[in-house]
Amino acid sequence: MYLCDMKVGNKAVIKNIVASDNIKRRLLDIGMIEGTNVKCVLKSPFSDPTAYLIRGAIIAIRKEDCNKIEVDLI
Repeated sequence: MYLCDMKVGNKAVIKNIVASDNIKRRLLDIGMIEGTNVKCVLKSPFSDPTAYLIRGAIIAIRKEDCNKIEVDLI
C-alpha cells in the first residue's frame, strides 16, 4: 500500500521509499524515515496535497510524492 492510498484517520508505518535521490532526500529531511509512524489527518478536495502527522508535525505532501512511499497500516 502507498501513502496516497490512506484514508483520513488511518495510521501506518513507513516501509520503503522508492524515489529518485533528490525527492528521497527531501522526504528523509521531513522525517519520512523507514519505521516512522504516519497518520493521515486531512485530504484536500482533489486529494492533492494531503496532510500527514509525522513526528509531531503536520506536513502536506503532493500525491506525486506520496505514490513513492510504501506503508503498512497499523
